[in-house]
Amino acid sequence: MSPKFKNPRARFNFQGRTCSITGVGSYLPAKILTNAHLEKMVDTSDEWITTRTGIKSRRQAAKDEFTSDMAAHAARRAMKMAGVTADQIDLIIVATITPDMPFPATACLVQQKIGARRAAAFDVEAACSGFIYALEIGQQFIMSRTLDTVLVIGAEKLSSITDWTDRNTCVLFGDGAGAAILQSRPGSHGLLTAVMGADGAKSNLIHMPGGGSRCPASVDSVAAKLHYLRMDGRETFKSAVQAMYHAAQEALRRCELDISKIKCIIPHQANRRIIDVVGERLGATPEQLFVNLDKYGNTSAASVAIALDEAVTSGKISRGDLILLVVFGSGLTWGAAVIEW
Repeated sequence: MSPKFKNPRARFNFQGRTCSITGVGSYLPAKILTNAHLEKMVDTSDEWITTRTGIKSRRQAAKDEFTSDMAAHAARRAMKMAGVTADQIDLIIVATITPDMPFPATACLVQQKIGARRAAAFDVEAACSGFIYALEIGQQFIMSRTLDTVLVIGAEKLSSITDWTDRNTCVLFGDGAGAAILQSRPGSHGLLTAVMGADGAKSNLIHMPGGGSRCPASVDSVAAKLHYLRMDGRETFKSAVQAMYHAAQEALRRCELDISKIKCIIPHQANRRIIDVVGERLGATPEQLFVNLDKYGNTSAASVAIALDEAVTSGKISRGDLILLVVFGSGLTWGAAVIEW
């Protein structure tokens, strides 16, 4: 029987080694910050936020709860689903723009927290696109038979870089983490393709000016609020729609798939209007789109990872289903992946 899709990686996969997601997990902090709470903090309203973003609430980490803590919680849940122990993990990749500290890598801190002493560890920074970038990197190690088990995590404490006096940005972001275990699973094609891209000419659309070698922390940089996230909302919207649409189209083209064959589309959870426009342009039905933006807001690199875990645990995705992940982020970066679950 011929397959229902083309596997673009087949020509490189001489030994028949595929890469599948064998376990997923997520973690959301306990504190819920609703639109009603924000109405008391800045000049905004539930109606204004909901109409423009689709967000009703978001999660906020405690003061003593850091990116590595949330990442470790999500990792343990993914490991449990996959039936993987800490000593079986060969590599940990953490996608984040809010590391615990500039160095060492947050992945190293996660390694210690979960007891994965055999694992190599490093971070990836591609903003909201980070999880798909990390999936593609991890897959290469599995397909090449270099490693057998890779832990990929998207985790963010965006509340630590949010200006809570800026009503245009503080309503958007939340904290959380999502994780996936990558292994080769017999009889499954797994990750079929991943599209990645970037346009550095648009690096000013979403950025944080302070904290790097260009603008080290100082009394003046802190006073100027250079250590908070900044965003050009209007231009970001236009660039996001275009980037996500073209990335998704290219991923589907590589697999010779029509959008109707995709059971579940998991877009970056940044803005409901972006999701709806991208879905419409792709020809997707509302039933195909998985959205949890209203509950958690934009969690950057954790966004599609958290949504993937919820889609799986809620029964939205079953073994053998085809799913499409599609994202955009600061950089400007973008990505899409087609996966046979």
